[in-house]
Amino acid sequence: MITPGSGPTGDPPRRVTVTSPRTSAVRRPPGRSALRALDEQDHVGELLVRSLVRAQLLLALRLLAVLAVLLGGLPLLFAVAPVTRDVQVLGLPFPWLVLGVLVYPAMVVGGLVYLRLAERNERDFTELVERS
Repeated sequence: MITPGSGPTGDPPRRVTVTSPRTSAVRRPPGRSALRALDEQDHVGELLVRSLVRAQLLLALRLLAVLAVLLGGLPLLFAVAPVTRDVQVLGLPFPWLVLGVLVYPAMVVGGLVYLRLAERNERDFTELVERS
C-alpha cells in the first residue's frame, strides 16, 4: 500500500494515466466469434458454412435457369419462327451458326459470371466471419 510521503523523497507518488492507442476502436461485446465457431465446428459454425453453401447453390441454380431458358429456347424459336431457319449467314444456315458456334461463347461468359459472383459470395462470407 502506498501512503502519502512514502516516495523516495517523501513526496506522494505521481499519478500516471494509462491509455490505449486504440481508444477510438470499436469494442466487441464479449462472446464467441464466428471464426472460433468455424474452427471448433460447432452448431454456429455449421450454420455459417451451410449458409455459404446455400448461397452458392442458389447462385448456380439461377445461372443454370438463365442459360437453360436462353439456350433451350433457341430450338423453340427456330420451330416457332420458320423464317429464322431460312436465313443464311456466311453460307451457313442461321440455326446451325447459332447452335454450333455462338452457344460456346455464351457458356464461357456464363461460367465467368458464375465465377465472379461465387467469389463475391465467398468474400462476403469471409468479411462476415472476420467482422463477428
